[in-house]
Amino acid sequence: MEQYEPDRLSPVVAAAMRRSLQKSRAAATSRRSLLRASAGGALALGGLATLSGCGIPAAGKTSGGVSADDHSAKEKVVNFSNWPEYIDVDDSEKHHPTLDQFRKRTGITVKYTEDINDNDEFFGKIQPQLAAGQDTGRDIIVLTDWLAARMIRLGYVQKLDASNLPHAFANLSDQFRSPDWDPGRAYSYVWQGISTVVAYNKKALDGVEVKSVSDLLDNPKLKGRVGFLTEMRDTVGMTMLDMGKDPAKFTDDDYDAVIARLQKAVDKGQIRRFTGNDYTSDLTKGDFAACVAWGGDIIQLQADNPDVGYVIPESGYLTSTDNMLIPNKARHKTNAERLIDYYYEPEPAAELAVYINYVSPVADVEPYLAKLDKSAATNPLILPDKAMQAKSHAFRSLTSKEETAYQQKFAKLTGA
Repeated sequence: MEQYEPDRLSPVVAAAMRRSLQKSRAAATSRRSLLRASAGGALALGGLATLSGCGIPAAGKTSGGVSADDHSAKEKVVNFSNWPEYIDVDDSEKHHPTLDQFRKRTGITVKYTEDINDNDEFFGKIQPQLAAGQDTGRDIIVLTDWLAARMIRLGYVQKLDASNLPHAFANLSDQFRSPDWDPGRAYSYVWQGISTVVAYNKKALDGVEVKSVSDLLDNPKLKGRVGFLTEMRDTVGMTMLDMGKDPAKFTDDDYDAVIARLQKAVDKGQIRRFTGNDYTSDLTKGDFAACVAWGGDIIQLQADNPDVGYVIPESGYLTSTDNMLIPNKARHKTNAERLIDYYYEPEPAAELAVYINYVSPVADVEPYLAKLDKSAATNPLILPDKAMQAKSHAFRSLTSKEETAYQQKFAKLTGA
């Protein structure tokens, strides 16, 4: 990575420009759209018996996945499956500098494949092998929190060896340390975090102040120029926080109250529409004066349009995660753990964060980010400060019954 120089483009802007030149803005950010869209129709994160009853057989005990003979010592390789455009690349677009550095240091070659385009689709691809107790051919997979939880509940992933993860254990940011679906991170470590915020187009606002979800829902000056997301957890979670409820502890009545509030805004024409990742076009054009948005997108949009900005409401914001897991029967578990641990060293963590623009899960990475890009080191969408972390909330796991009921109500609200 190039060192920061004040008179040249920062790596963040340069990376965004390269993505724009290679493909349209909508396509450049489509990974997040696919990821979130797939969550909407997902099977719930219920208990093992519930999941097995839905036709998904468990691999074994939920206290740990099924290991295999570890060939790490003799086979210096890691098979790593991830989402498209979710790792650093060099100017040739053919090499990943952080992976190259890992190979030079350890002698371990990473076979990196961008073969995860949708959570449900990928689960359907590997589930038959896992249920049959077979090797998927992958040593690391990156899955969104709700699917990571399902994999753990089903016993489809291996428990991590903490002795191989000293940097990960020491450097994981506090806000990601103990999700309700993997307390203490026994089975997973965060690849990147995703922040859900309130975004706006300053020109389209024309002097109207936006500080909260209440402003989106209630300010008559924004009627017909407001957007919410088709991802239930983000739209409901942000509205729930605005109403003083905790997305990690809410009840059925709390959920119904949120739906009722959103329905009122729909009925009076306050909300223009519910969108997937295509909100980025509405926001940049000014069709949306303000909307609920994903932080990684906003960084990229700001590289093209200085009118785009965001706010973190006083009530808080939603955080979700993409997570690294080692599936059952993986041949190279120790090598995989070494790679996971490598990305919790500050230098590679900084290089990754500067390029892909999502939230780094690594604590104390700021000085390393500053060497690469001073603006990235002070951008809370990449590196939340303690005040922002304190406002971070996660949407709790859902039972199968809750998932079905909540999605039906949300689909009726959005017209899906």
